[in-house]
Amino acid sequence: MTVRSDKRAALAAAAFLAALAAGPAAAQTNVKFSLDFTLQGSQAPFFLARDRGYYAAEGVTVTAIDVGRGSGDTVNRVASGTYEIGFGDINSLIEFDSKNPDKAFPAVMMVYNKAPMSIITLKKSGISTPKDLVGKKGAAPSFDASYRMFDMFAKVNGFDPKSVTWSNVSPQLREPMLARGEADAISSFTFTSTFALETLGVPESSLNIMKYSDYGLDLYSNAIMVTPALLKSSPTAVAGFVKGAIRGWQDAIKDPQAAIASIKKADPLVNEQLELERLKVTIRDFVLSDEVKKNGMGDVDDARLEKAIGYVTEGLGLPRKVSAKEVFDRQFLPPKEQRKLTITQ
Repeated sequence: MTVRSDKRAALAAAAFLAALAAGPAAAQTNVKFSLDFTLQGSQAPFFLARDRGYYAAEGVTVTAIDVGRGSGDTVNRVASGTYEIGFGDINSLIEFDSKNPDKAFPAVMMVYNKAPMSIITLKKSGISTPKDLVGKKGAAPSFDASYRMFDMFAKVNGFDPKSVTWSNVSPQLREPMLARGEADAISSFTFTSTFALETLGVPESSLNIMKYSDYGLDLYSNAIMVTPALLKSSPTAVAGFVKGAIRGWQDAIKDPQAAIASIKKADPLVNEQLELERLKVTIRDFVLSDEVKKNGMGDVDDARLEKAIGYVTEGLGLPRKVSAKEVFDRQFLPPKEQRKLTITQ
C-alpha cells in the first residue's frame, strides 16, 4: 500500500509540474471567487488583479467576485462547492477540517499574516481589558471570525466566555448597537468596525480596541482557500490564481489609489477616501508583517501555524488536531523572489 501511495503521489506531482510547464496557453478555467465580507478597500487588490488581466494571463477567468457574509462563512461557501475559491479565515478552516476529515480542504495562500480579530468597546464604558467583559453584553454575527474565536480569546485571558451574553445580529446592526449603547462590546476585524463607527460619528479615539494579537493569540487569519475539485482538476488554475492575486497585492502596495479605483468600478457608491484609508491600514497592520517582509507574501511559518492550530483545537474543543500540512498547501505559491513586496509608503 505504501509503495502504491508513493507512486500515486509521484504521478500526481509529475502531472502538476507538467501542467505548470504547459503555461497559460491552455484553455481558460472559469472560477467564482467569494470575498469575506461586504465590499471594502481591504479586498481591492483582488479586483485590481482582475482589471489588469493577471488572472487571465495565467489561464483563469474569474467569472464573479462576490461579497461575503463574514470570513468564517466563506469556508462553508467553498466547502459546499458554491465557489471554487474563497477569501476566508484559516482558523474557521481549521475547525471545518477537524470536524470533516472526509471533506477537508486547504488554504493555498496566506493574505493576513496577522489576524485583525478584535473586541471593540467604547472608552466611556470602562471596559479596557478582556476581564472587564465579564457580565457584559456583546453583539456580533454568528459567522464573524472574531466571534467564532472569542471562546479561545477568553480562555487565554483567564475568564469564562459564558460570562459574556452575546446577541446574534446582522453585520449592518453590529456597529450601530455599540454606538447607541445597546451592546457593551462587539467582535470584528478592526478595520471593518473602526471605519464603520467613524461614519456613525464615533471616532477611533473614543474606542478601546482589544486586538487578539495583543492579548496572547498570535494567529494567522484570512487566506485563499480552494475546493478539492479544483485542486484535482485544475492545479494550474489554482497556481495561476495565486500568482495573479499576489501581483494584485504587489501593485496595490505600490499604488493603493489604483486598487481603490478598481472597487469603485465594481461599486460606484464606494467612499473612495474611507476605503483608501482602510486598505492602507490593512496593508500596514495585517499584511506587511516582519515575517512577510523577510519571506515574501503568501507562505506561512509551519511552527507558528502548528501553535495556532493548537490554540484553535483547544479553544473550540475540536475532535482532532489537524496538521499544518492539512490546512495549508504551499505548492501552488510562486517562487519566493516573485512574492516579495515593495514598500513605497
